Amino acid sequence: MTEPGTVVVTAAGDGRYTQRITTAGHTLVADEPVEVGGADAGPTPYDLLLASLGTCTAMTLRMYADRKGIPLTRATVRLRHDRIHAEDCANCETERGMISRISREITLEGELDADQRVRLMAIADRCPVHRTLTSEIVIETREAG
Repeated sequence: MTEPGTVVVTAAGDGRYTQRITTAGHTLVADEPVEVGGADAGPTPYDLLLASLGTCTAMTLRMYADRKGIPLTRATVRLRHDRIHAEDCANCETERGMISRISREITLEGELDADQRVRLMAIADRCPVHRTLTSEIVIETREAG
């Protein structure tokens, strides 16, 4: 059993890139599409990254709406990842080469007034995964042993 807060990824043995992802209480599969040599047995790593941001955004909106009594009935978050030339990005520090861009579109449903919509859209940028992705990240890698 994997302990809470830990994710273990290991080859699933079913395909060249198929990976089994195990968390404290769940098992998922990730893979690459057939056109790049995978078996398409599950979402790609970037699909999972976008899913993390999308679920965190929707959950954060739900929590905020519940706490503030905002009549949000549903939030739908659509995300896309692509790479763009740095010189095409007006708000980016990087000036040369390619940068990753995540486009996030949020549909808010419910009897919401204009002020509530503005507040909810501002809260979307405050979800923990958004904050993690937009802050400095240190990834420490070592060989287990």
